[in-house]
Amino acid sequence: MDAGAPDLARHAALDARMVAAARGIRVLTLTSWQASVQQGFLAEAATGRPRLPRVDYPRHDFSDARRELQAVADAADPAHPLGRYLVDSARQWDVAARMLEALGTPAAGALSVALYGRPDDPLPGGGPTTRDAARHFVDIANELDHELLAPEEQVTISATALQLQLQNALDAFFGGRVVAVELDPDMIAKAAAGAYRIRLRTGAAYSDYDRRQLLHHEALVHSLTALNGRAQPLLPSLAMSSPRITATQEGLAVLAEQITGSIDIERMKRISLRTEAIAMAMEGADFLQVFGYFRDAGQDAAESFSSAQRVFRGVPVTGGAAFAKDTVYLRGLVEVHTFFRHALRDGRLRQCRRLFAGKMTLDDVQAFEPLFESGALLPPRWLPDWVARANGLAGLLAFSLFANRIRLDRLSGPPVPEPAT
Repeated sequence: MDAGAPDLARHAALDARMVAAARGIRVLTLTSWQASVQQGFLAEAATGRPRLPRVDYPRHDFSDARRELQAVADAADPAHPLGRYLVDSARQWDVAARMLEALGTPAAGALSVALYGRPDDPLPGGGPTTRDAARHFVDIANELDHELLAPEEQVTISATALQLQLQNALDAFFGGRVVAVELDPDMIAKAAAGAYRIRLRTGAAYSDYDRRQLLHHEALVHSLTALNGRAQPLLPSLAMSSPRITATQEGLAVLAEQITGSIDIERMKRISLRTEAIAMAMEGADFLQVFGYFRDAGQDAAESFSSAQRVFRGVPVTGGAAFAKDTVYLRGLVEVHTFFRHALRDGRLRQCRRLFAGKMTLDDVQAFEPLFESGALLPPRWLPDWVARANGLAGLLAFSLFANRIRLDRLSGPPVPEPAT
């Protein structure tokens, strides 16, 4: 028997205990608002007299789960890659549980920052902050001449039509009905993804960019990594959306949008506006002010409400706190893109594929390398085409590596013709 087998078995048993303890700690589900809150707010906003929405959160007590999570962390060996993974994961689940116990209070906002970070956190490499990056993309989007948009970019798709299109694409990818696409009239968000189900908001209108974004971001990253994680006999927790993997998951999903040409500047603007709105809320802006910020940025009333409620999930709508999850998108994108470039430079593109073997962080996939090599962790059963085709991925990353060496501020622009006299 492998000399490491007892350690693997012990940590696998601890992982099963962690999964059982964390099963009810559903961050996005328990912080979400009912659709009736949106309906009431929009009806008042239409009269020109909007009021702060009232959201009542049920009280939660996760003390038993948190004690079990602490027991798992105490029993794990932090010197073993699985032990370190379990310690970090259990501690993050504990923070998430305490955040859910504090829903509706400023403490929930502070705990969400502990999970997801702040808008003014620096990006990898000590460069600009996430908020700086957000303002950059908003400025570029605002400068775009909308007359340049092709007609097909402005055609909308109904939720019913999109359901059919996505279902056909997913059935073809998986070779059968593995992930179901369903319509949900009670959603505020336009879409949500789980391992076996993608929900679309009934009555919403989507663009072709939305269609491709949902396919490559939601289905072929979020759902796919959950499915591959469920196939891991050693670590079933790799199927779970632990708070600690959020930045890597969202960064990987946005990178998938970029590489497949499924993202447009308006999508980057929406992500960036949320980052700025979180900063505003932390600085004291209330729900009405943040709603107005999205309206002034060009979103309609329904989308502005949806965007604002993402900022105030689980925290007081009166300002001074925010639900910080949406700060991870830009930071995660930079982190994952940098990881992919380093993997190409170091001849380790296999690690990029292994990121799809379950829901894990960038540090996890490197620490787990001996476990993948030994077969204790399985390679991903399903891979998106852009990752499976190594030559194409390498070509994109190779150009990115070279382009980063070019200093745009040292390049002169094209000559400007003299005005006619």
